[in-house]
Amino acid sequence: MERLRFGAFAAPHHPVGESPMLLFRRDIALGALLEELGFDEYWVGEHHSSGWETIGSPELLLAAVGERTHTIRLGTGVISLPYHHPFNVASRLAQLDQMTRGRVIFGSGPGALPSDAHTLNIDPMTQRDRQDEAMGVIKRLLRGEDRFSYESDWFTLKDAQLQILPYQDEMEMATASSLSPSGMTLAGKHGTGVISIASTSSEGLAALPTQWGFAETAAAESGRTVDRRNWRVMMNWHIAETEEQARNEAVNGLHRWHNEYNVGVLSRPGAKHYDDKWKLLDTMVDSGAAVVGTPDDLVKSILKLQEVTGGFGCAVGFAHDWANHDATRRSWEMIGRYVIPEINGQLRGVRASAAFLTANQEELMKGASNAVMAKIRETPGAYDALKTTLSQRSTQKKGPEWRPGADVTLDEKASTD
Repeated sequence: MERLRFGAFAAPHHPVGESPMLLFRRDIALGALLEELGFDEYWVGEHHSSGWETIGSPELLLAAVGERTHTIRLGTGVISLPYHHPFNVASRLAQLDQMTRGRVIFGSGPGALPSDAHTLNIDPMTQRDRQDEAMGVIKRLLRGEDRFSYESDWFTLKDAQLQILPYQDEMEMATASSLSPSGMTLAGKHGTGVISIASTSSEGLAALPTQWGFAETAAAESGRTVDRRNWRVMMNWHIAETEEQARNEAVNGLHRWHNEYNVGVLSRPGAKHYDDKWKLLDTMVDSGAAVVGTPDDLVKSILKLQEVTGGFGCAVGFAHDWANHDATRRSWEMIGRYVIPEINGQLRGVRASAAFLTANQEELMKGASNAVMAKIRETPGAYDALKTTLSQRSTQKKGPEWRPGADVTLDEKASTD
């Protein structure tokens, strides 16, 4: 099986009431932490008016992350193309790619918040078409085509050509996909990847099994191809050593996030207000819209999602503040320590070695002991010194025994796993 990539998506979703300066620093620090933990991608969004989502320029924040990292890929998740002149978008992307030595993924969308479109006086009915049109122009600019002009009802280009091209030979692109087929269809038309952002809801999960087919159909009609390896599926998760601990850490923040953001700000289809925070948590977990539990629970959920969708290339965790900062950081760390290596088979050799030693320990130790004792007996005085040492140790008090992995809940697996 091909290796599954892992990423994080910071819209971000920070409850109203904290210092914007500190929130920016936290989002930058998360990107650096993710690289240390072995994550592959970090996605940052663009929003202007919700109060919860404080990043207006993903390129600016990703530039800061790029200075603190070396390998993690940096995705705009997403640039809302109807809000910008396409030439400026292409120019910023090329500069960011040069600054980060070719780590940029260009993610685009039509714009998610009605309040953003209202502020900019953009007709929501035009947003998807404008994204489509802008993508075509931006692709030409990033490819370094000769100077060209372009006339539109919302932007104009005259003898346009980028003076700086991306560091990469070809910058990877991805289109945001929600509940409707439009995002997948647009990805197929342009031959780009996809980031499914509605998969953190029960409605989004229900749509996933059929979503990729829209991309494949549109790609075939346009003479292009799409690859499931470039399909990113977003997931909600909070992980701790035990299910009880994870639930206690996440329940209050999840309750506030759902009622204030999902219902109040986003008015997500099917979302309703919950007075009972535990009932909300149970509903989210039981529907598959969130994993709140142990590393084992997340492993099972990812494998199930791979089966349901037919396969995707990257599991993207939604960055949120359901738990406090320390618990949230620990959740990401546990995914890096246990979930990523488990999913990608990196623990099989370790488990095989441990299983072999356990199964053959008596025979191995017997052989080693015989060899050691034979050597000791050959050395003058060594045998008597060993007996004295062992006698002294047997009279000493023993402290509590520490076992490696005592906080790990992952099931032991056979060496053939």
